[in-house]
Amino acid sequence: LLRTGDAESKAMAAWALANLAYNDDNQVAIARAGAVEPLVALLHAGDAQGKAKAAGALMNLAAANADNQLSIVRAGAAGPLVELLKTADAPTRLRVAEAVWYLGSHSQNRAPLVRAGVAEPLVSLLQAGTPQAKTRAAGALATLAAHPGNRPIIVAAGATAPLQELLRTGDAQAKGCAEAALRSLAAGGGGGGGPR
Repeated sequence: LLRTGDAESKAMAAWALANLAYNDDNQVAIARAGAVEPLVALLHAGDAQGKAKAAGALMNLAAANADNQLSIVRAGAAGPLVELLKTADAPTRLRVAEAVWYLGSHSQNRAPLVRAGVAEPLVSLLQAGTPQAKTRAAGALATLAAHPGNRPIIVAAGATAPLQELLRTGDAQAKGCAEAALRSLAAGGGGGGGPR
């Protein structure tokens, strides 16, 4: 259905895969079955619902699975994820920020994600998102800032002030993510491994 169905069928197939991918064994099986490429294609060319469901499926496939994290970015997901961060509704932006957090956990994905332009929309989410979205954006920025070449780009995108604000006003998880991001930006420290 992901390859040949109509728009509604593709969205429903992506939604089903998102639910199945909560299980670690299923993450592996779904990727081995070849679902990453059609999910990324749905990010590129689907309708709004299809893109949102594909983002959710890719988020779940990337959670704590380094092989999937790498294959998703190599399949071309970075650009469409950036576009969704800029244009999608709030629930989809939340899922995309979490997906970027997971994807950025793989060291080989950090530079390609930032080159695709993810820093500015993450900073925008950090400035004007829901509390959950701000936490996800800070976590994503923390992982991306673990790559030295990304730090000046993230700083230039305006991340420092909203991260400092989140450090003052966020809940415990948000403060931890903001602190990790600021530490990475300032000194080159680790960055988080994702919200799970």
